[in-house]
Amino acid sequence: MFTGEYQHTLDGKGRVIIPSRLRDGLGDSFVVTRGLDQCLFVYPNSEWVRLEQKLKQLPFTKSDSRAFTRMFFSGAMEVETDKQGRVLIPQNLREYARIDKDVMIIGVSNRVEIWNEAAWKDYFSEANENYEELAEKLVDFDL
Repeated sequence: MFTGEYQHTLDGKGRVIIPSRLRDGLGDSFVVTRGLDQCLFVYPNSEWVRLEQKLKQLPFTKSDSRAFTRMFFSGAMEVETDKQGRVLIPQNLREYARIDKDVMIIGVSNRVEIWNEAAWKDYFSEANENYEELAEKLVDFDL
């Protein structure tokens, strides 16, 4: 399970350090793709395979299904960490997530997300205002 929030900086070559706590669960290679809310989703290979199987079940005759799977899979890249724990974020994914320097890397249960730091702060601020309301709507058990 991935948890936590980590601030890092992209280097001049487009690499970012993946925190060791998250790297332990991701392994030496993993998949990065376009996420939702203009962030990047990062999946360990085992979770990627599971997700791929689920998405294959979407009806290809539906235009929404085709559009989503095209965007999701066309942006997917398998990446590897170097000896310093850095990964190269492909240029097309950096552009999608508006990542140029300061990033937030967050653990979200079965995946990791990489955000433009300013975008994460804006998102967090807005979601934080509705946190209790979201819990009431979505969580059907005691925390």
